[in-house]
Amino acid sequence: MTAEELKLTLTPILGRIPSGVFILVARSDDGNTTGLLASFIQQASFEPPQVTVAVNKSRYLNEWLKVGSPVTLNQVQKGDNILLRHFGKGFEPGADAFQGLDCTPGTSGLPLLKQAMICMEGCVAGQMEAGDHVVYLVTLTNAVANRDASEFDPWVHIRKNGFSY
Repeated sequence: MTAEELKLTLTPILGRIPSGVFILVARSDDGNTTGLLASFIQQASFEPPQVTVAVNKSRYLNEWLKVGSPVTLNQVQKGDNILLRHFGKGFEPGADAFQGLDCTPGTSGLPLLKQAMICMEGCVAGQMEAGDHVVYLVTLTNAVANRDASEFDPWVHIRKNGFSY
């Protein structure tokens, strides 16, 4: 199979792999914080609890994410168009990404979004290049449920095209 034939075959297939919708929050060395919409997140380990987070190489947030960097992952509730629209547009460095949102500081000082179903805190434990993304391994250190677990209904992203968001 040629590369083009493989891409044509994989286009509808890869897009059908479900992924959750999260807001990834990080801080720069000079103290700026931002958040971005992230959907390439997956549990990677039970002990210690770890997840992988893939960030497109074109995002400036990659400069902020180093081994030891704190992050928060805020899981978006199904149908929550407010968080989706707010973070979907992206933010320039230095812009207040959290203006108008109800947040509380986590153990690292990074914002936890009260509107999210759950907020997980952790630190970057490693990273690897993955084509047009960088995959970060995050060791989770704290979690906050903003609702009773029986009320969790996560936003699940299923793409039509396996080669674009």
